[in-house]
Amino acid sequence: MMNLVCISTWLLAAATTAHAVPAPSSTAIDLALNRMYNYDFAGAHAILDQEVRTHPEDALIYAVRGAAYLFSEFDRLKILESEFFEDDDAVTDKKRLKPDPAARSELFKMTAEARKRASARLAANANDLNAMFALCTAAGVDTDYVSLVEKKYFRAYSLSKESQRYARKLLAMKPPFYDAYLTLGAVEYVVGSMNFFFRLFIRFDEIKGSKQKAIDNLNQVIAGGRYFRPYAKILLSAIYLREKQPQRALVLLRELERDFPENSLIRREAKRAAEKAGRIIKSGKQED
Repeated sequence: MMNLVCISTWLLAAATTAHAVPAPSSTAIDLALNRMYNYDFAGAHAILDQEVRTHPEDALIYAVRGAAYLFSEFDRLKILESEFFEDDDAVTDKKRLKPDPAARSELFKMTAEARKRASARLAANANDLNAMFALCTAAGVDTDYVSLVEKKYFRAYSLSKESQRYARKLLAMKPPFYDAYLTLGAVEYVVGSMNFFFRLFIRFDEIKGSKQKAIDNLNQVIAGGRYFRPYAKILLSAIYLREKQPQRALVLLRELERDFPENSLIRREAKRAAEKAGRIIKSGKQED
């Protein structure tokens, strides 16, 4: 899972210890991501194409362009729908997905450009935050595509280790770059969901497979992140639905509905979560 987020009250105290930074003024990257989260991929690419012409040296622009291709494919293949993540066979069945060769080519072209430019920047300044985040994002985009679209899990394992390395460097900065918690949260949950046999062979440094830690990490993104807050809410709502906690998922989906009204997927997922939460309330049961 990318590097494949949600403030619910019972985790708010843990999340707010992140010392969230004030909301920054919008940049072209922020505007492009807003278009992307609204599933207006053409609009996102139009903004990013202009930025490439104006700032061709900026590695992060290319990484975000890769992310736009990734989300476009996720939308076309219905990968971000909760029904996909709730069905383990759908996640692992290689026969179900037919990647678009043109989108694949552009995605990897963009992440390669991001890596090249970011590496050059870091060679001159090892503490270049923008370049480090571009590398982390590019590795996360590659990981998500290889794992969820191509289903090449051993390759995804290697890419995920790379993404985690960059994420830890970002979190070691002063102040920490909270978007990087997305990578660690996603990996924690994936490892925590594996059966015992697979966990014998899949090992990551400092990753214990704690689902609670996964949720805590994603909440750190919500509290202090800049770019990946919506993606963190999407992932966390999917986790809550998998864990049979639709009421918590609904809180996040309502927030996403408010912030991204053009996104039809969010509206559908909020409706599904509301129906599930209604059945729980009607039955008199409590969420886990």
